[in-house]
Amino acid sequence: MKNKRRDFLKLTGLAGLTAAGGALSGFTLATDNDKSKLRQPVASQNITDSPFKMTDKIKEAFDRGLNILKPTKRQLEHGLELHRNSVVIDTYGFIPTAAHDGAILNKALGDHASQLEMQDLQEEMSMTRYVISQREREELENAFKASGVTCVIQNAGEEGNEIKRLLKRLARFTYTTDMLRGFLSKAATPDDILHAKKENRHALYFTGNGVPLPQEWVSVEEELRYIRIFFQLGIRMMHLTYNRRNVIGDGCAEPANGGLSDFGRAVVKEMNKVGVIVDIAHSGWQTSLEAAQVSQRPMVASHTTVASINKHIRSKPDNVIRAIADTGGYIGICCIPRFLGGSGDIAAMMKHIDYVVKKFGSDHVAIGTDYGHRSQYAAEEGKKITAPRPSSRTRWEALWPPDDYKETEAMRQSMAWTNWPLFTVGMVQMGYSDETIRKIIGGNTLRVAKAALG
Repeated sequence: MKNKRRDFLKLTGLAGLTAAGGALSGFTLATDNDKSKLRQPVASQNITDSPFKMTDKIKEAFDRGLNILKPTKRQLEHGLELHRNSVVIDTYGFIPTAAHDGAILNKALGDHASQLEMQDLQEEMSMTRYVISQREREELENAFKASGVTCVIQNAGEEGNEIKRLLKRLARFTYTTDMLRGFLSKAATPDDILHAKKENRHALYFTGNGVPLPQEWVSVEEELRYIRIFFQLGIRMMHLTYNRRNVIGDGCAEPANGGLSDFGRAVVKEMNKVGVIVDIAHSGWQTSLEAAQVSQRPMVASHTTVASINKHIRSKPDNVIRAIADTGGYIGICCIPRFLGGSGDIAAMMKHIDYVVKKFGSDHVAIGTDYGHRSQYAAEEGKKITAPRPSSRTRWEALWPPDDYKETEAMRQSMAWTNWPLFTVGMVQMGYSDETIRKIIGGNTLRVAKAALG
């Protein structure tokens, strides 16, 4: 065990960590008394499964998180090693976003492409460009290695219920995983995620941001038939609503907070039957509560926060969290500063996790970042776009209430997707056992995924 630990420290560069300053070789915690110690240049560090290139972007974010957490040498070492050896699942997120091809976008704008054409073109590039661009593929792989994330429950469906709309992102991520399967594959079952970890690969477990409905309204049974079809295509989790009201129930931004419809109850029962996880992350509080009361299988709020800490339409109150826990499910704490409130950084995120652990138990919390890594080449490609962009109207789904909360880049940086290892370090700091941490960073998600499939 000692030899294994020593080898790990050599690989990661942690052997150069000083006890007095708590500084990682190539990093510093930037405390008032120790800002100048061991600022050695770092070409690469291995803080997860395999070496990765420590880009300026990744290093700056890592330093930002370390400066907030200020872990001791022992906490940092233990947290990084625990993260490296665990199955880590982002309960709702996005794989690193590829940079667009600026020249192609510029030409499309010059040819007066419509707003919808531009949206589709940009989405396709951001989701699939790794397949044809060597440097974007290397960026994708590097970010995954830095994060130590085994699997992302990937948003593979555009917000809404219209079937053709829901197919686009699913097709793109299916294509990406088909073409990059040696590194990134689609997981159809929880065992596929475990196999990916064992083989030092990564996986996507697909979720959709809506329940697919033909909207023909011939009968309830016929209206629900596409839930099974999308399950067969690989979708394993679905949002009941997305901000606004639909025929299933009220979204989180509807002030009426009307709850789940009769049809919505049939939807939840069908999802239970087919094996699709019910997700109420964007649902209203009453819709969320009633869905939990109906569901016979564990359900989730995949990316949310705790209303008792920061009341926001995207947070969940204690009675809803309790109802979700009673199904055997969990809430995934997200990385959106406005939803977290307070300092809006990695420390605030830890407070939300700790609240759920202490009040509802460690079986009922996970991490769903709702965030991704953006290619370091995005700005470079953006400079190629000189043609004017068409003006756009506010999205139909956007019902956010106005507030005076000021998000900062520093907040977001501290919770960068590549900072996933620091999430584990933060929980080590809070005194959680290894078993508890493994549940939160992956085990609870695997358990719910297995229960959904029966």
